[in-house]
Amino acid sequence: MKNSFVLLVVLIFSLGSMAKNSKMHNLKMHDLKMVQEKDYLMMKDGKMMVMKNDKKMLLSKEMTLSDGSIVYPNGKVKMKNGKKMMLKNGDMMDMNGMMMKDKMKIEKEKMEKEKMKMKMEKEKMKMEKK
Repeated sequence: MKNSFVLLVVLIFSLGSMAKNSKMHNLKMHDLKMVQEKDYLMMKDGKMMVMKNDKKMLLSKEMTLSDGSIVYPNGKVKMKNGKKMMLKNGDMMDMNGMMMKDKMKIEKEKMEKEKMKMKMEKEKMKMEKK
């Protein structure tokens, strides 16, 4: 009887976890799609690329963004407040001058959060068994 109860509890948690993972997958895909659809600038292999209307182009001359920042073809950025920075390979910036995280970083961070939640749930189950 006790074994049946434990089996039932494990089955319920497994089904709940599967449903949760499915929802998380849908949210992840939504977040990635938002990043993919948005226009942005990206430093790739030492070249400044512009992604606009799903077309990737090389930035051939300086570009002024909506916030007044200026992006140069070599990856230098002069912010509206005068601050200067150099984009590194993989860095992304939206057309409003805001730094963005790349798709892989977003995915990795979400996976790490999910692993932590699962670990905490396992610990909770162990504590409940005692």
